[in-house]
Amino acid sequence: AVARGAVVIEKHFTRDRDQEGNDHKVSLLPDEFARMVVGIRQVEAALGQRSAREVSQGEMINRVTLAKSVFAACDIEAGTPIEREMLVVHSPGRGLQPNRLPELVGRPAPRRMSAGEVFYAEDLDGSGATPRDFAFSTRWGLPVRHHDHRRLRALSNPELLEFHLSYKDLELDHESFFDGPVDVDLVVHAPELFEHDHTLDLASPDDRWRRHSIDQMRRVIDTTRRLRPFFRNAQRAIGVVTNVGGFSLDAPLGPRDIADRRARLLESLAELVDPAVELWPQTMPPYPWHFGGQQFHNLFLDAAWIEAFCAETGMRVCLDVSHSMLACTHGAASLADFCERVLPHTAHLHLADAGGVDGEGLQIGEGDIDFEAVAEALSRLAPQASWIPEIWQGHENEGAGFWRALAKLERAGF
Repeated sequence: AVARGAVVIEKHFTRDRDQEGNDHKVSLLPDEFARMVVGIRQVEAALGQRSAREVSQGEMINRVTLAKSVFAACDIEAGTPIEREMLVVHSPGRGLQPNRLPELVGRPAPRRMSAGEVFYAEDLDGSGATPRDFAFSTRWGLPVRHHDHRRLRALSNPELLEFHLSYKDLELDHESFFDGPVDVDLVVHAPELFEHDHTLDLASPDDRWRRHSIDQMRRVIDTTRRLRPFFRNAQRAIGVVTNVGGFSLDAPLGPRDIADRRARLLESLAELVDPAVELWPQTMPPYPWHFGGQQFHNLFLDAAWIEAFCAETGMRVCLDVSHSMLACTHGAASLADFCERVLPHTAHLHLADAGGVDGEGLQIGEGDIDFEAVAEALSRLAPQASWIPEIWQGHENEGAGFWRALAKLERAGF
């Protein structure tokens, strides 16, 4: 009935089918009634929505490794008309999707392409922005990895680089990735995933898991210390952005469990005090995608909770605007009010747009955030805070997503 459009279902239930009367024999017991409700909700979810379906963050993550892209099968000079024989489709799925291959045929090559180089959506719609020097009144930077920081820094004028580390980066010989010290500041983004599928959780009720997370964060702090000599403008204490944990697998936690996770987090943080770093817990979305699937977050969602945490501990946070927009949407709260309360406790921001309750990392202007309002609040409440654009896959195609975001943020008044 629900599949055909019914929005009200009437069904009798009973505590005992052996009671007198025919109705009891055809009624549902309480646990059966509960299963019927679950089934109805599953049908509703399967039917979807009338609006265009959005690709979820989890699907985007999987697409990179499991899907395919269009690549150049041979060297192609810029401006050469593209023929079908010049194109090949294979993994990974980090570029133009194969269903758009026919749109390339007959077009002039957008740039010189080497065999094996991937095409991007920007090659069709011209949406890529040209890297250049930007003019911001607030301190800004770029998210980088070891292998691309020199290239991206040379294309623009960032004041800082935020090194996004994987657990494998903790073992690198950092000196081989630098030609010498650079005149920018340093921020480090700690990994969420470590060896043997260990997701960092400094608030875990499993003490073995929490102890291992503390050990891994110590490795991140040691790596930050080893990176510091390569940055002439590094602050006395280098900011380390981290998702401190507090997630749950099956459902959101209740107030008592949240209080317990908070207490465990404080115990962990007390063991990680180091004068060389300043840990910046990241504000979180309600339904984060960790490796292994979508989960529930419970800490650093609510503005009042974050405000109280910072007031008690003296810590500052990384305000991820995309994450916090999702949390505000989920909780029917205002992002403007969230910023008023959290920005005074903010050291650093991640800027990306957001849609719904789990559409994070969107390009600026493609979601629900009023970035002009965020820029005004930032200049008024946290003028010393730094920020980076954190667009999903923004580093692809020579940082095309970052340059587009930066041009839009420049116009928004950052």
